[in-house]
Amino acid sequence: MPDVRIVALDLDGTLLDSEKRIAKADSDALAEIAAKGVLVVPTTGRFFGMMPEPVRALPFVRYAITVNGAQVYDRETDTALVREEIPIDTAIGIMEILDRYDVIYDCYRENWGWMTAAFKKTAAEYATNEHYLRTIYDFRKDVPELKAHLAAAKGPSAAQVQKVMLFARNDRPADILKDVVAEVNAKYPEIKATASTWNNVELNISSATKGNALRRFAESFGHTLANCMAFGDGMNDLSMIEAAGTGVAMANAVPEVKAAADYITLSNDECGVSAALRHFGL
Repeated sequence: MPDVRIVALDLDGTLLDSEKRIAKADSDALAEIAAKGVLVVPTTGRFFGMMPEPVRALPFVRYAITVNGAQVYDRETDTALVREEIPIDTAIGIMEILDRYDVIYDCYRENWGWMTAAFKKTAAEYATNEHYLRTIYDFRKDVPELKAHLAAAKGPSAAQVQKVMLFARNDRPADILKDVVAEVNAKYPEIKATASTWNNVELNISSATKGNALRRFAESFGHTLANCMAFGDGMNDLSMIEAAGTGVAMANAVPEVKAAADYITLSNDECGVSAALRHFGL
């Protein structure tokens, strides 16, 4: 049995079922390992306040790896243990590239989402489902123009940009996103692209990965990656599945995550988290 001290869990497609709920079997299993001293750490592309209420309500969750690894957040002290962010000037340059494509985009900064008002008004033409549309409406503060908003915020002590996220139009092939990523990477090789749905790209500084954040978090407690178990299903989970001593892919995971995992569990709609914890004797 692996010596697991930290269990890191992606949310959508992993801990959350298709209705964005946590199954009782999974929450009970996590409560049981937390009572034994294991740190249960949600890992997400969202900022902490954007995580679904059922996750934030788990009483044993103190830390979270957020914004794809741009931050490790301590909810008890309201501080960031880790920061890996995009400089404002780089974020503005990325957005200038995006303006040449038929996409809408926003950014996360200071644990909130920011978006040009005109993009927010057309969001229904780009969001793939009601869930994504709702997150745009609820968690993006609209500003007259996002690049100008960021330029006005620059200064020696200004917070940098945690993530830039974009959506292609939902009624057209998403091949355009390959061109977007290629152009961004050509000018900014320090930027890494991941995705959480078929017509979406999320851009972080290359050091902002779930795997790197998990390593730094583990080391801050005197542990190593060998003491970590990570669960995931999507490409933005791949780095932590590869990094953790025990990587667990959901049955609904993309092929790349399954190939990198040490174990493939049941799907997120079949209580795959608790099934894997039982398998490993936790």
